[in-house]
Amino acid sequence: MKIHQTELQVVRASALDVEAEAIVNAANTGMRGGGGIDGAIHYRAGRDLMEELQQVAPYGAQTAEVVVTSGHALPHQYIFHVAGPIWNARHEAECEELLASSYEHVLAEADGRQLTTIVLPSISTGVYAFPLDRAAPIALETAISFLQSHPETSLRSVTFAMWGGEEHHIFRRALEKLNQ
Repeated sequence: MKIHQTELQVVRASALDVEAEAIVNAANTGMRGGGGIDGAIHYRAGRDLMEELQQVAPYGAQTAEVVVTSGHALPHQYIFHVAGPIWNARHEAECEELLASSYEHVLAEADGRQLTTIVLPSISTGVYAFPLDRAAPIALETAISFLQSHPETSLRSVTFAMWGGEEHHIFRRALEKLNQ
């Protein structure tokens, strides 16, 4: 999908393998590593990442707050760490708002740094149990809305990279619906 000068796409790949200036890490609020993409990013970036996180986020971060580090051993210049919401069906509206804020803050940070490329995973849909079929439209609608409201953005490529087949299928289907 093309929005102004920016290509928005969904690919089936690990975010770690997509070329971009910044990779988004679906972190936890402690900002000290975890499972899934968070653990993989920490492992591949190396020990210096943890040392930097202890300096820039000594007490962690709030949900939807972006913490930026260098890419260390990754080919990406930056890692944007953001903790999405933990799904709670009794507070679904708040969870949806926080998930949208997570994506919006990441894109605003990338634009503020004048980056041209960013790769994002599906935030909160792993151990945080946000339903994938609800998360995908929120992620994509938030990105589309951001790009439409920022026609002068530096971003030229926003890539959602989905490792799993079901995850990729749901994101692709959501993007197709939004592109009609």
